[in-house]
Amino acid sequence: MNNPSVILQELTIGYAVKQHQKVVAQGINAAIRQGEFTCLLGANGVGKSTLLRTLSAFQPPLSGQILLEGKSLHRYTDRQLSRKVGVVLTEKPNIRNMSVHELVGMGRAPYTGFWGILNHEDHVIVHESLQQVGILNLAHRMVDTLSDGERQKVMIAKTLAQQTPIIYLDEPTAFLDFPSKVEMMQLLRLLAHDMQKTIFLSTHDFELALQVADTLWLMDHDGMHIGTARQLADDGTLSRFVEREGITFDVNTLRVQI
Repeated sequence: MNNPSVILQELTIGYAVKQHQKVVAQGINAAIRQGEFTCLLGANGVGKSTLLRTLSAFQPPLSGQILLEGKSLHRYTDRQLSRKVGVVLTEKPNIRNMSVHELVGMGRAPYTGFWGILNHEDHVIVHESLQQVGILNLAHRMVDTLSDGERQKVMIAKTLAQQTPIIYLDEPTAFLDFPSKVEMMQLLRLLAHDMQKTIFLSTHDFELALQVADTLWLMDHDGMHIGTARQLADDGTLSRFVEREGITFDVNTLRVQI
């Protein structure tokens, strides 16, 4: 079993509402492992985005702690964290007058000086990042001319150029057609395995996640259920999540039937 990169200990997540705290999920104990492709599943409103924002240090936990490579997340400076964690959000970047190479080059920001000027090594890393995602041919295209799938690959290349061991993605397949969804998930799994990255993403693509993820986190109001697709199928977790009137889950084939 691979080493854990991120450890959650009795983590409670949520946010402040006026004078009170709104708890979204609590008592989460889990680990995200290096070299594994981990998918977070759950119904709308269950707290997936809140969890990702908390893991990314965009908002603080209400209690408990997150250990990043053995060190508490809150002990990292912003600059240190930018060299450890890359984040790809759902929102489409509204970028004009910028080439793909220039945007991916922004991933080098944690390593450049104040003016963000790239040296020869930075340009080599940008080139390699584009190559790893398979979009070297797009290097000189303007970002606003790209398809949704191409743009999402550019954002992943930008994160690779950041050279972080950990990458979080929030719904990276949200705006893609089905073949592009499959290609994106296969790409992310390949990056996790071949580059030994820790890749953790939220997704609504249930059946696709079952087929490609090394580990599933299924978040519901009862807590967090963690395991392989086979383990969560065999213990009934996936059936309880999917099944309602007119919808069944085939435990043997890991398929939803209508």
